[in-house]
Amino acid sequence: MSFGQALLEAIESLNGNKMRSGLTVLGIVIGVAAVIAMLAVGNGAQEAITGSISSIGTNLLFVFRGGPEQGGGGPPGRGGSGNNDRPLTLGDADAIADPFAAPSVAAVAPTIQGNGVVTYGGETTSTTISGVTAEYSSVRNMELAEGDFVNEEHINGRMSVVVLGPETADALFGYHDGIVGETVRIEGQPFRVIGVLVAKGGGSMGSEDAAAYIPFTTAQARLLKRGSLDQVDVIFAQATSAETVTSAADEISNILRQRHRTPIGEDDFTVFTQQDFLQTFETITGVLTIFLGGIAGISLLVGGIGIMNIMLVSVTERTREIGLRKALGARKKDILLQFLTESSLLSLLGGIIGIMFGWLIAFVVGKVATATGNNFTPIVGTDAIILSTSFSAIIGLFFGIYPASRAASLEPVEALRHE
Repeated sequence: MSFGQALLEAIESLNGNKMRSGLTVLGIVIGVAAVIAMLAVGNGAQEAITGSISSIGTNLLFVFRGGPEQGGGGPPGRGGSGNNDRPLTLGDADAIADPFAAPSVAAVAPTIQGNGVVTYGGETTSTTISGVTAEYSSVRNMELAEGDFVNEEHINGRMSVVVLGPETADALFGYHDGIVGETVRIEGQPFRVIGVLVAKGGGSMGSEDAAAYIPFTTAQARLLKRGSLDQVDVIFAQATSAETVTSAADEISNILRQRHRTPIGEDDFTVFTQQDFLQTFETITGVLTIFLGGIAGISLLVGGIGIMNIMLVSVTERTREIGLRKALGARKKDILLQFLTESSLLSLLGGIIGIMFGWLIAFVVGKVATATGNNFTPIVGTDAIILSTSFSAIIGLFFGIYPASRAASLEPVEALRHE
């Protein structure tokens, strides 16, 4: 029997039991659709996270207080600082900004950070308050929707001015356009709004959209007081290019070791690069994607068991037919090919329909995310399509082997006697 004949007979056999074939295919459809949709969600999440991190520049470095062994290496309040480690200071930032000591560093922005309550009229919101220098906006690759950012005049005069993220502005005013010149209160103190940032979404240091930025000197003197006037929480540094990030990190580490008098291996600071954050988040989202795909793959397995069950029923129902075929000269491999073709056809049909449903589910999830204000788009990759269809085809063959082998092993005389 040729493969073409086996295919025609398989179609005829499945067409004779439309309801049963349809329900069997449904198990594979659900499995393939779930795999594609889950992998699309995982890929979309990874793209959204890594995209938001990359949006602030690939040549950005972060310097935190506390070495890795002390629980440092994270934003203030997230990574612990050892009891004996030395805090970062404005002097450290100035030393890093020295072009002779660190030629790979283009700009430096020391910052202090904390949480505070911002009010306007009857509206109140809790947000991140950052005391920044004039270089902060360029180092962090920020864009202004309107107004200006903090400058040297504001810093030297310890002025009560603030730049709001769009989410913070929306929470206070209900909109984020045309609010420059308004006065808000931060921890009860009046601040004049001088600018509003362009929405960027979440980043490696939290969402920049839900934040407020005030002059460094104003923050130190009135809102975010530290142990000394020159203490900072984090130093942002911008390398001269993406290619010099590694050398910039080495230069910063050497400068801080000399200033803090710490030997190599006992650093009381941590230098992170954008690539470090990207690798961390890619690892997390990669594991999440595999987990989601694995959970969805279980439904494919259930669909395969359904195929085997139906094929076993088919063998029982068609025992006399098999005996008659063998009596007329059908070989064992012909019977085997016929039943394997039927199981594979069921699996292939379910895989094709499942691809369409999986893409539709991913499309709907993307629309819902957009409608709710989330910058998230599920990505249906060709790898997910190839993986799910290949897996479904393998399942069809695997779970069809036993019923097909059972049918091919029937003795003609015994099969003809079957009632």
